[in-house]
Parts: sequence; C-alpha cells; structure tokens
Amino acid sequence: MSEARTTPALRWALGEAAAGWLLAAPAATALFLLLLGPSLALIALSFTDWELGAPGLRWIGLDNYAELLDDRTFLTALRNTLVYVGVVMPISIALGLGIALLVEGGTRLRAAFRAIYFLPVVSLLVAMATAWQYLLHPTIGPVNRLLGMLGIAPINWLGSSDWVMTSLCAIGVWENIGYVVVLFMAGLTAIPSELHAAAEVDGARSPWARFRLVTWPLLGPTTLFVVTIIAIRCLRVFDTVAALTRGGPNNASEVLLHVMYKEGFSYFRIGYSAAITAVFLAVVLALMLLQNRLLDRRVHYA
Repeated sequence: MSEARTTPALRWALGEAAAGWLLAAPAATALFLLLLGPSLALIALSFTDWELGAPGLRWIGLDNYAELLDDRTFLTALRNTLVYVGVVMPISIALGLGIALLVEGGTRLRAAFRAIYFLPVVSLLVAMATAWQYLLHPTIGPVNRLLGMLGIAPINWLGSSDWVMTSLCAIGVWENIGYVVVLFMAGLTAIPSELHAAAEVDGARSPWARFRLVTWPLLGPTTLFVVTIIAIRCLRVFDTVAALTRGGPNNASEVLLHVMYKEGFSYFRIGYSAAITAVFLAVVLALMLLQNRLLDRRVHYA
C-alpha cells in the first residue's frame, strides 16, 4: 500500500526536477557560452605562446606567468591599479555619501542635483578627455592659472611621473562620485523618517547621533553594493589612461587593463595578454571575497 502511494509521489518529484532543469537550461547554456566558456578559453590560452596571426600555438605551461614576475611594466601596472583603487574608492564613497546626505536633507531641486551629479557617469570619458587635457594643461590650463594666482609654480599634471597618478585619481573620483551619490540617495529614501523621529525622542538630538545610530546601520546593504560596484569600476580603469596618458610618462600611469590591451592588440601576444587577464580576474575575485568577508556579516540583521 505504501509503495503504491510513494511511487506516484516519486514520479511527480522527478518530473518536477526535470521540468526545473529544462526551464533552467536556456539560461545555463547562455551563461556557459557567454561567460564560463570564454573564461575557460582565456585560462587555457594563458598557458600557450599564441600570437595573433600565427599559424599555430605551443603549450608552454607557466612560462607566461613566470615572465610576468620579471616584467617591470606589469608590476608597475599592478601597483598603480591597486593604488588607484585604494585612493579613488574610499574618497568617492565618502564624498558621495556626504553629498547624498546633503541633497536628501534638502527639500528642493533633489531631481536636478541628482541629474547634475550623475552626468559624469553617462558622459563618454573619451569625449571628456579634451576638456581634461585643457583643464590640466601645464601652461594654459585653468588649474595652473589658479595655482599661479596663489603663488604656486605650474605643474605638469599629465606629463610628470610624480603627478600623473594624482591627476588620474582625481579624474576617477569625478567620474565615480555621481554614481555613488545616486545609489546612496536611493538607500536613504528607503529609510522611514519615523525611525529618525523615534531616535530623536529617545535622546539622539544631534544629526550626527541620528546618522550613527539609525542611518548608517540601515545603509549597510547599500554600502556593500556601492563598495562592490565602485571597486570593480576602479579595477577596470582603462579609458582615462588610454585617452589621456597612454601609460606614460615612463609607464608611471600604466594599469592592468591598458597593459593587457597593448600586449594583445599592439604587440599581438595573445597568450601573454591572456595571462595578464587571468591575473586581473584573480585580483578582482580576491578583492570581492575579502570585502564580502569583512562587510557582508555587518549588513544583515536577524
């Protein structure tokens, strides 16, 4: 009697599982073809000496990765990329949060300010390169003219090894801050105003106390999302370097994606470029795991 009852139930469960796999098959196939497949092909190519246009390729094992350890340009690019992330990400998030609090605290022109701050995000940075080249020009640029009025000697912002990364970091903050502002404003609108009123009644009289006790804890999920997105945007910095400095002077502004591009499409060393890309993906994965480990436990509440 029990077998007669369990057999239809088992058949129903198997049919439901098969239906689930059939429904998931198109998305799984697309995921493999568009993401996992190319990633596996990239890793495989990183163990070869394939050059674009060459009739064949040869398996060379870890030789490309060994060459990376002795490549000063790659090591400089890796260091510059990490410095760029370490400078641009925290400054963009801190300034973006402050601006979002100021804009959200006002009662007028919220939409206008949101659009103004988001404008750099939707602008083509390559098209904005001309404006930045003019602003930072060593002789006719408004920035140096302003410094001259203060008695400071002109600075070759994009042509000096000492200042080029500072300039790129400042442009990076300008590029990302509007994105951070919009995301934090969305998170702030989701916090009920009654919580702030209740906190004030309970003794949190100052705005800083209400921010520390109410706003900042409830912005935890938004903050985790912002940190993740901005970290990825900073790690894949490319267009500012390609448009303004091309890695110069003396490789002082080289970053990982620009070196990868040059090795693959200027020198046609696809295998070596694939090895650089694999290292880049490993850095991205390590950074994401680290920040999720540090932040994820603090943004979910029972």
